[in-house]
Amino acid sequence: MSPATPDTPRPEDPPRWRETLRVYAEPASLRMLSLGFSAGLPLLLVFGTLSFWLREAGVDLATIGFLSWVGLVYAFKWAWSPLVDRLPIPLLTRLLGRRRSWLLLAQSLVVGGLVCMALTDPKVALMPVVWCAIAVAVGSATQDIALDAFRIESADSRHQAALSATYMTGYRLAMIWAGAGALWLAASAETPQAEAYQYAAWKTAYLLMAASMLPGMLTVLFSKEPAQQALPPARNAREWLQGALIAPFADFVGRYRWHAVLILALIATYRISDVVMGIMANPFYVDMGFSKTEVATVSKLYGVVMTLAGAFVGGVLAMRFGVMRVLMLGALLSSASNLLFAWLAGQGHDLNALIFVISADNLSSGIATAAFVAYLSSLTNISYSATQYALFSSMMLLFPKFLAGYSGWFVKVQGYPAFFTATACLGVPVVALVVLASRIKITSSPR
Repeated sequence: MSPATPDTPRPEDPPRWRETLRVYAEPASLRMLSLGFSAGLPLLLVFGTLSFWLREAGVDLATIGFLSWVGLVYAFKWAWSPLVDRLPIPLLTRLLGRRRSWLLLAQSLVVGGLVCMALTDPKVALMPVVWCAIAVAVGSATQDIALDAFRIESADSRHQAALSATYMTGYRLAMIWAGAGALWLAASAETPQAEAYQYAAWKTAYLLMAASMLPGMLTVLFSKEPAQQALPPARNAREWLQGALIAPFADFVGRYRWHAVLILALIATYRISDVVMGIMANPFYVDMGFSKTEVATVSKLYGVVMTLAGAFVGGVLAMRFGVMRVLMLGALLSSASNLLFAWLAGQGHDLNALIFVISADNLSSGIATAAFVAYLSSLTNISYSATQYALFSSMMLLFPKFLAGYSGWFVKVQGYPAFFTATACLGVPVVALVVLASRIKITSSPR
């Protein structure tokens, strides 16, 4: 065999920049862009946008607050992830395959729930809207489970960061459409000189939101079912439960032994700085005197663009330098960017300062998220990808969300600068965990 020339990359060399960037134009990446849009669309339609609609319809604030518990569906999606991972859907699975059949079923539930919400006036009957919102949340969480498995099984570990980045791009674009877009559609459909609350305008907006799920459904129908390992036949219900419920968790612990505790600790705390700080972000903007228009433009629109840029950068860097290095970079940036909010607290109403801080924070968040999703994907065994990834993605929010519940009390006692500094300090143990986790050899199954 002739020796490799200087221009011939060795197998262990990182891919060249042109090859790295080309991955974003591959069919798998474009599919994840569309499917990411379908995944991101329902979230705000049962939270922020729905809250705006309910308040305009005269629903009291306490009731709107209780309805936010609909979001607990997402935190417990791991409970039915084994069914999505292994249970075939009659007829549909035979036609489309295991992953695509569950994706299409979940998307259909989201569309049906949104249509029913659109056809019900919460001012006249609130409970039907609540039940429809729960149906949308269940369908959305189920879609997340099936889509994570579909993504993990659609490419090897080297391409996971790029697929994660395009998925996040579609997801964030959908959040812009479901947030600012839905409000704009409702406002455009209103009749001039009519009463303040116009149900017909919201009906139009939500029907158009339901129609916006169609590109994702078409993507599922025209995609190829990813290759999967054959599931061993179960002779009875006990064997099926063993394979569906116990085996995925036993597999993870068996592969990593005591290292599993370290990995789970990292998963449970990696986003803690961002999540705890984020609860107080909007009250902070209000207390600093920023208007709704300024916050919407800088934080909700421009900020999302910066997150997308961060996701793209994170995906490229992960492919070029490895996931663990970018995971460390994301942990450092996420923690340090919170210190900028402490600085902003001393600037008063300064729009340029707000733009600078939002730019740095959202760019850091995008880089960290792209690397983290790629890391979670690398941990899964392809035989249990839906169940294991659902467990990981649920764990990453449970503890931070619980801790974030005390954020308002902390701000009231200590003030905003101390709060933002404390959230930055929460990221210090995360950096140490990344250092330790980087020494663990990833032992996911071959793809």
